[in-house]
Amino acid sequence: MRELHVNLGENSYDILFGSGLLKNLPEYIKRVYKGKKLFIITDNNVEKYYREQLETILKDYDFTFYILEAGEKSKTLDNVAKIYKAMINSSLSRDDLVVAFGGGVTGDIAGFAAATYMRGVPFIQIPTTLLSQVDSSVGGKVGVDLVEGKNLVGAFNQPKIVLIDTSVLKTLTDRYFFDGLAEVVKYGCIHDENLFSLLEGLKNREEVMEHIEDILFRSCDIKREVVEEDEKEHGLRMILNFGHTVGHGLEQYYNYEKYTHGEAVSLGMIEILETGEREGITEKGTLERTKKLLMQLNLPVEDKYNREDVIKIMKRDKKNKKGEVNFVMIEKIGKHKIVKIKEEKMYDFLYKNR
Repeated sequence: MRELHVNLGENSYDILFGSGLLKNLPEYIKRVYKGKKLFIITDNNVEKYYREQLETILKDYDFTFYILEAGEKSKTLDNVAKIYKAMINSSLSRDDLVVAFGGGVTGDIAGFAAATYMRGVPFIQIPTTLLSQVDSSVGGKVGVDLVEGKNLVGAFNQPKIVLIDTSVLKTLTDRYFFDGLAEVVKYGCIHDENLFSLLEGLKNREEVMEHIEDILFRSCDIKREVVEEDEKEHGLRMILNFGHTVGHGLEQYYNYEKYTHGEAVSLGMIEILETGEREGITEKGTLERTKKLLMQLNLPVEDKYNREDVIKIMKRDKKNKKGEVNFVMIEKIGKHKIVKIKEEKMYDFLYKNR
């Protein structure tokens, strides 16, 4: 087992990495919580594989399960209200513990419910998808979507501990396994060419799994460095949004039905790299190198969407400030640059001569 400490003062916590961590879950819970009452939020896909196992492992706890419908469409305020009701019905207090057990959607909505119920209940993250293990379970961003856009209601709420059990990845379909690797490619692009090169040498899922703990640890370590310097996204943390401005626009444009989050980010990274090379910001050859890697990882690299519609969605992005959008560009693999573009210039910046 390996550990990583996220140093955020009174909001500090540890991330634990290893295979089979679930078997010793009570031991890890006791590190951060001495009580007996748990409120476990998961989804109907994860429940099928792990409910029985959790019930056995947690037999000495008083626990309640809350089951979400799997998928981004569950990240709504209506569902948060239903979670509050279930929390009240289970007599959950501010001294108890919420357990987010699932992928990114589960972690986002569970963390938000924990942040706001009774003005805050402690919670822990047990991410079960590759995407949530390398990204969304770390850093404290929690929230839900509105009709108008993704993650427009939320909070910063750091977990008490994050448990990353690599053995749970075996239940993922290939699509959702490779979905998570889009975020790893992002980390390589913005901060670590060695990580990018490691991925280039891995030709299939089996080879990725041979290196999975190193991949997860390095990805979380990059995010740790960024979050420790800029917990609440006032500056540096925006580099983690490489590919996400366009990617979130595409997710919403297709009503969260055509692409997974990682697939949409893959498309978003390609759009930004095309723009970067055209504008002379990005070193020539970076686009083709990244496109080759994403295709190797079974991720999409092109889509014919209505650009005007996606631009409208992007203009509602919560990270836009004073009529400007911050685009995370890549100068070369491992080196990023922030470029501010006025909203009215976004279309030309992204799509001119294309």
